Parts: sequence; C-alpha cells; structure tokens
Amino acid sequence: MAYWYNVITKQIESDPHPSPAADLLGPYETEEAARGAIDAAHARSEAYDEQWTDDDESDADD
Repeated sequence: MAYWYNVITKQIESDPHPSPAADLLGPYETEEAARGAIDAAHARSEAYDEQWTDDDESDADD
C-alpha cells in the first residue's frame, strides 16, 4: 500500500487516493514516512537554498 501527504488538508491518504495529484506529496511506503513528508520537504528546500547561497557567495569572490 502507498501513502501520500495532502498539503491542503494536512492528512495522510492511502491507495486509492481521491485528491488531485497536485495536492499530494508521495508516494511513501509507510504512513509514518508520509507524516514526515512536509518536514522532509522543508529540510530539502533549506539545503537547496543554502547550496545556492554558498554558490552565489563564491561567485562574488571571483
């Protein structure tokens, strides 16, 4: 069974998921992983932002 995190309702959904795909993060193998989806997405976004900030700062030194 697959699980999704609905970013609109903040609920976990499982197969078959009735919500539009644009509202969902996943699929995840476990309900627990789906519950952590938004935190994981925030962490990846912050890491990506830091990478770009570091790249921008090194470009300024050139």
